[in-house]
Amino acid sequence: MIREGSVSTDDLNAPLGQDKTVKQRFALPIALPQAAAGVLGLFVCVFVLWALIADNPLGGEPTAIVMTDQPQGVAANKPPATPPAGPARYDGPDPAASKVASGTQTVTIIDGSSGKRQEVIVPGPVEGKKGAPVDTKLLEISRHGPIPKIAPDGARPSEAYARKVPATAGNPDGPRIALIIGGLGVGASSTSEALSKIPGPVTFAFVPYGSDLENSVSRARADGHEILLQVPMEPFDYPDNDPGPQTLLSSLSGEQNVDRLQWLMSRFHGYVGVMNHMGARFTASEQSLAPILRETAKRGLIYADDGSSARSLASQIAGANKIPFAKADVIVDAVPTSSEIDKALVRLETIARERGNATGYASALPVTIERVARWAKALQARGIMLVPISAIANKPKST
Repeated sequence: MIREGSVSTDDLNAPLGQDKTVKQRFALPIALPQAAAGVLGLFVCVFVLWALIADNPLGGEPTAIVMTDQPQGVAANKPPATPPAGPARYDGPDPAASKVASGTQTVTIIDGSSGKRQEVIVPGPVEGKKGAPVDTKLLEISRHGPIPKIAPDGARPSEAYARKVPATAGNPDGPRIALIIGGLGVGASSTSEALSKIPGPVTFAFVPYGSDLENSVSRARADGHEILLQVPMEPFDYPDNDPGPQTLLSSLSGEQNVDRLQWLMSRFHGYVGVMNHMGARFTASEQSLAPILRETAKRGLIYADDGSSARSLASQIAGANKIPFAKADVIVDAVPTSSEIDKALVRLETIARERGNATGYASALPVTIERVARWAKALQARGIMLVPISAIANKPKST
């Protein structure tokens, strides 16, 4: 008798009299390809559901959550999921050494040269140990931290932080000189020397890489100095001669350079304007320099040119766009010796008498600080007024 079920051919062909064994086979309810497709579909559904619930736009990329000061009345903007490309380095002070207030910001920077993502610490404004406060209505939150802006009521940083020119018993319409001492903030000894010896009407320009910038700038402002931010710009021999991290480069787009400018603007606060630090190649390119000057004007700031490059187009661009502007007529310590510095200061006085206004630029060298301090004491007795840079940049020169 043959049992029900599946019977093999071998069983049917077995000789008579032998037991015909029936082999029963197991059949899957569905085929293997269908099962694999079902498992894959289930995985996709779970992944999509997790993505909707997690709401993580960075997709697990490394981020840094840091504390920054939050200006009152200004809501922090979320940083873009994909920031503009471009090398991004932070060589500034340790923010742990600063007094930080409330507010957090998540920042992921993409290195434009390598494509790698890296974390950037974003320090905000801090309270100085001594000095003048920063007006929070003149700050807005960028992805790099607070940067200058024109206030809703129209107030400009170039006016709010300007030092008033004192009325004198002499001739108020007489010749005037604005002198800028630059390169401050990096060397603690030279910065301290300038703060202790140089009189208030002299304008101080700080580079954005010092270890105690906020306190130094705050002290300088309290002592009556106007402040400029020195922006590193590409020289002709870059990168052999490198002004510093986040240097503005002629090879980058206007958008990338403006983003770097905003990084630099966030390093400290309370300045009336910006000026170049090096930059012979960059300032000779209208395509590169024009977006920087427009961004400067948009934020209510002065632009000052240190006069080191005859190829600079800053004067023409500023004039065409009605941007408050000043350019150094004399580099006081181009030859850093006492006798040559004294001669340069005499030339500065001569220009002031001929034109009504003159602007000089000098570096924070010990010999320069010593000669300028001596010269400034006797300047008013010679009928010339020493004024901050805003007094000249915000008004046209007389001819």
